[in-house]
Amino acid sequence: MNTAQRYELFAEYEVRGHSPCYDEWCRGIASDTDVVDLIEQLPPDKRQPNLVLGAARYVGVEPSDYPGFKAWLTEHWVQVAEVASVRRTQTNEPGRAAVLLPVLARIPGPLSLIEVGASAGLCLYPDRYSYRYDDRVALDPGDEVSSVVLSCATSGNPPLPSGLPTVTARTGVDLNPLDVNDTDDVRSLECLIWPEQQHRLRRLRAAVGVARTDPPRLVAGDLLDTVADLVDATSSDTTAVVFGSAVLGYLDTDSRRAFEAMVRDLRCRWIANEGAGVLDAVAARLPEPPTANRGSFVVSLDGQPLAYAGAHGQSLDWIDGAAAHGF
Repeated sequence: MNTAQRYELFAEYEVRGHSPCYDEWCRGIASDTDVVDLIEQLPPDKRQPNLVLGAARYVGVEPSDYPGFKAWLTEHWVQVAEVASVRRTQTNEPGRAAVLLPVLARIPGPLSLIEVGASAGLCLYPDRYSYRYDDRVALDPGDEVSSVVLSCATSGNPPLPSGLPTVTARTGVDLNPLDVNDTDDVRSLECLIWPEQQHRLRRLRAAVGVARTDPPRLVAGDLLDTVADLVDATSSDTTAVVFGSAVLGYLDTDSRRAFEAMVRDLRCRWIANEGAGVLDAVAARLPEPPTANRGSFVVSLDGQPLAYAGAHGQSLDWIDGAAAHGF
């Protein structure tokens, strides 16, 4: 798709109903050839709406109507392009742990977690967060409520756990790992959160605080080159779990297929939380066409789809009969 279509789809399927500011800006960009021409000065992999808008916020743009945004962006384009050229779309949403937890908790532990596309590694702490499912099922680490409380609405009767998994190792892989103790890295994460979503900003900052007390091991590298060695290095007394959220969609089709083939041959379980059409094998097993849930993610275990999930972990819609598979 071209750049204008990319921004129109982002408005329609990602931010509509969640960020009026980004909705207006993206629809405005989609119909504005002047701004599209600016964005197309960037390499194709740097034209992503979240990256460009996040870079603009990093430089200093404030929420406004579209004409005000266009005027600001035109004046500050050189700085915005510089930030976009060195940053990536590395949304590190800890809320996604809420849709991963029902799967993680049913895998025999203790667990050695290996996250692909880990960013700063905030999803490597599922045992350190508190959870509220449908405002009724509460899970907390030990006897205390975590500073990070994740709320998730469910449907389809998912197998909600009665306790949290035991995690003994946390490792993340990313082309550009971010450091929770680096002020600029944390600021870049904050700027990827949509303007009106203050609850996500508070949650991110709380998760950063958790990670700072026990920073994860983060490895710089391509997931195709690093994951096999990391799995081989895990303790035989643990279950290695390779997982990731919203990362494989950034790979080309051949790389996605190569990763799936590789991870299936490793001594590990594999959880993917990706867009409905990202993994061919998962999409083929869905009970309905992926387009019926466009904008949703699909949580799968070892290639078997288990549930549709909100992009930021806000909802979990268990697929009928999925509990019989993959565990």
